[in-house]
Amino acid sequence: MSSLAPYSVGTCLTSLQPQKLNHLNSLTTTCSVQVQQQPPVLVQKDNQLKRREAIGLSLSFGLLHSLLQPIIPTATAAEAVPCQLTVAPSGLSYCDKVVGYGPQAVKGQLIKAHYVGRLENGKVFDSSYNRGKPLTFRVGVGEVIKGWDVGILGDDGIPPMLTGGKRTLKLPPEFGYGSRGAGCKGGSCVIPPDAVLLFDVEFVGKA
Repeated sequence: MSSLAPYSVGTCLTSLQPQKLNHLNSLTTTCSVQVQQQPPVLVQKDNQLKRREAIGLSLSFGLLHSLLQPIIPTATAAEAVPCQLTVAPSGLSYCDKVVGYGPQAVKGQLIKAHYVGRLENGKVFDSSYNRGKPLTFRVGVGEVIKGWDVGILGDDGIPPMLTGGKRTLKLPPEFGYGSRGAGCKGGSCVIPPDAVLLFDVEFVGKA
């Protein structure tokens, strides 16, 4: 990620190897995570790096999961209605499908959020709903891509999300995975380089 949140994202390499076991076919999936190591400066910084690696690994497994299982849409009739995106000065766009009812997140707070990630062509590349568990991370400290931190906490022209809120975010490449993409293997990427991403984010609340 060029100007993205500075955390290391693992790359899942998926190989499907049919094996016969009790007359059933099983699939063996391997996932290698390459993490760019940085020398620790402070104990606190080293702990934060480990946390970022864990988040990167979690997102990588999410991408892998999306390759192996079909995406099941999970939206109510109200949420299915397209909403009008508002473009902020930064270039990030947002639209609130549901305005929350609870407190907003605070920078550095551990929160939970559900999401569905799509490419501009509408292809879903990841969904926490499919895994049945929201993503847990510290918001605003670079544990996730920049577009998530800004889209949840708010910024110039973007109001903060409230607990229970559901928001669509349209992220330019510099707010997503930049020129390197994500989930790349053999010249093919789950998220292509310089991709514009769409996320439907549900702010579940404090973890």
